[in-house]
Amino acid sequence: MASTASEIIAFMVSISGWVLVSSTLPTDYWKVSTIDGTVITTATYWANLWKTCVTDSTGVSNCKDFPSMLALDGYIQACRGLMIAAVSLGFFGSIFALFGMKCTKVGGSDKAKAKIACLAGIVFILSGLCSMTGCSLYANKITTEFFDPLFVEQKYELGAALFIGWAGASLCIIGGVIFCFSISDNHKPPRMGYAYNGATSVLSSRTKYHGAEGDFKTTNPSKQFDKNAYV
Repeated sequence: MASTASEIIAFMVSISGWVLVSSTLPTDYWKVSTIDGTVITTATYWANLWKTCVTDSTGVSNCKDFPSMLALDGYIQACRGLMIAAVSLGFFGSIFALFGMKCTKVGGSDKAKAKIACLAGIVFILSGLCSMTGCSLYANKITTEFFDPLFVEQKYELGAALFIGWAGASLCIIGGVIFCFSISDNHKPPRMGYAYNGATSVLSSRTKYHGAEGDFKTTNPSKQFDKNAYV
């Protein structure tokens, strides 16, 4: 029962993390920068893995897609690959988890389901690590440019998508670890209480048998004595 509950918790945590990681790909604000006027914000610059945009004070956005994938910076290409790998691994991890959980009717025997659940945990951990690496790589580029005094171009700050990606990656790793530890509950040896109770019952039955035999031996001579006395 404890193993089933831990698997359900691990599945919910992992799926929540995978959803958060998947939502970071279309999210706009991976990095953001604002130009403030005397009263209001005059313009907001933001970018993600696919485009860069600017939004003026009236709310109108002008976006420009990245012209060519081969002409992109290396860190953007790496982040794209890592985030896509994280989403793909999370999808396969959820499929393995459905087959490996004890509460489902598919997956074979309990031993086979335990192995599949452990595999799902490893896949979720890899998904979380890919997402964590991709977001950290992008954030490292932003912070390096921001604190570089020789960098004269537009400087950006960390956007909301990075924090969502870090949160989702953490949930995927936590859920994967719980899946991996749930396999230990399936290999625990049976409790000795049942064997002990069986031995106790056998001893008690033998005691009763010998007790009955003793009663028979003690009562039998008295019956013979009474019979001889009667004769």
